[in-house]
Amino acid sequence: MGKLLKQRMGRRIDYAAAKMALTQAFELAEKDFQKHSPPDVDSRIAEATAVLFSSATQAFREAIIGCALARIVDPEINIRLPYMKQDINAFSGRQLDEHVVNSFLRDHAIPCSTGPYLSAIRRNFKFVEEAADRGIRDAEAFKAFLQIVSVLEQATETDARSYLRYLLYWFLDLREGSDVKLARVKRLSVEQYDILVSNLLPQASGGLIPVLLAVAMFQTIRMCFNLSWKIEWQGINVADRATGVGGDITITDGDRLVMAVEVTEREIDRKRVVSTFTAKIAPGAIDDYLFLFARITPTTEAREAARQYFGQGHEINFIPLREWIRFVLGTIGPKCRELFTANILEVLQDNRVPASIRVAWNEQLAVRLNPPVKS
Repeated sequence: MGKLLKQRMGRRIDYAAAKMALTQAFELAEKDFQKHSPPDVDSRIAEATAVLFSSATQAFREAIIGCALARIVDPEINIRLPYMKQDINAFSGRQLDEHVVNSFLRDHAIPCSTGPYLSAIRRNFKFVEEAADRGIRDAEAFKAFLQIVSVLEQATETDARSYLRYLLYWFLDLREGSDVKLARVKRLSVEQYDILVSNLLPQASGGLIPVLLAVAMFQTIRMCFNLSWKIEWQGINVADRATGVGGDITITDGDRLVMAVEVTEREIDRKRVVSTFTAKIAPGAIDDYLFLFARITPTTEAREAARQYFGQGHEINFIPLREWIRFVLGTIGPKCRELFTANILEVLQDNRVPASIRVAWNEQLAVRLNPPVKS
């Protein structure tokens, strides 16, 4: 009798597996979003998803995440039945939402509902057409929701994962249009700054985070030493020759070019040094060109090429970004270190900076910045 009662309570979902599936899909969606390239999905659910995200009712688009996850972690679940008592193959949409979906959206600063699961409809609701008669706020959105449910019902695990990735792409677009408030911090030690920078650099940003850190540091040097520099920077993957600048960051003093800086996560080899000289340094008559590298150390051949150009009157230098920031912070004193934080916050609020990077900043400030003390 006890077993029979348990069976009638529906199927329990492995929340850890659901969260892992959601995290994996989200990481892929972030990469898609950086490239402005959503994954291909069935045209029916692409159109239906557009309807869901044009609706003022948030409940359906959040509930569909749960349906996709349920389909992924347990294909025996009937995703039309989101309340455990409805059938032995039903599932708890509310519990899945509370334990996985809603908390995940909040943790990633994605606009989401604050009310109970599926607040737009009443309890014991089934995802069927007949339910539309129960006072649905947005009938068109509900129709689109049911269309997606219908496709997910027949989907393989691979297809369900693909749609979840596509759905999260839309949520990322939603976040991009929202106002992500930056977490504030006034004072950190040099060691804490180093931990923060080292944790930020691996974050997926298409190479933008290293640029922002470098810009903030150059601005700090300018302010700290009262220099008359003008510091201009551009987004990643902007054609330098088209914009008439020599690098990601250009520093001038009046009419004089002080330095052109290229901030990179990619390998710097001889071919790259030669092409940079040919395309930027020589035409721009740049005397001081700096590569700030965030990850891979320049090759021996790259350094040899730089030495050859030095003999021609052009300095090409290579400096590791993280170490450079740490050393400068260690020498400019507490007041100027506070300026560095203020400058980071300023560049993060630039309209060229995607919301994902602001979220990464907030996440890293939320973690413990104190390293463990070895006994």
